[in-house]
Amino acid sequence: MRVVLADDHTVMRAGLVALLSSEPTIDIVGEAGDGREAVRLVEELDPDVALLDLRMPVLDGVGATTEIVGSGARTRVLILTTYDTDADIERGVEAGATGYLLKDATRGQLVEAIHSASRGETVLAPRVAQRLVAKMRRPVPVTLTAREAEVLGAVADGLSNAEIGRRLFIGEATVKTHLLRVFAKLDVSDRTHAVVVAMNSGLLQKRRPGPTVSS
Repeated sequence: MRVVLADDHTVMRAGLVALLSSEPTIDIVGEAGDGREAVRLVEELDPDVALLDLRMPVLDGVGATTEIVGSGARTRVLILTTYDTDADIERGVEAGATGYLLKDATRGQLVEAIHSASRGETVLAPRVAQRLVAKMRRPVPVTLTAREAEVLGAVADGLSNAEIGRRLFIGEATVKTHLLRVFAKLDVSDRTHAVVVAMNSGLLQKRRPGPTVSS
């Protein structure tokens, strides 16, 4: 298993080389101190796996991953980092990394991850996997466009579709279209519930009684 290793911390890189060199199934064929050098080594040496740190100078791990994956190289990228924030994890995964491990991984876990990554199998540290699953389970926040909010605000003022159209200088059919989109976003089926849900969700300010547009 041919591996290129990239980490800007010399001591950490030396430690990883020592750790993996004792594994008979793994051959460290190149070392890099930044992402740009890692990309060059991948192009030159065609390794099975590129083991990349996330935060590196010149070109970071995400940038290097993007270039390696985008080049069509057969090399799989395995990110090894101390960072486990949602933003860092998403950046690495979206760039095309096959795996995302944390530096508290054991030697056995790291060796197994390298072999799994070389086969194209997704490898995630347990803490990273938990974060991704938790994020996927989080409900996506509902947002209304400026026009949808204006239309719903007019509904809250008690205006009919025709009156809303005149207030906003749009056609009645357009008003209906905006309302249907609002209903779908808020998972409601009528105007009253749409206003109530929007107000309770903070998408619409509490309305003060005011004059309505006459027909």
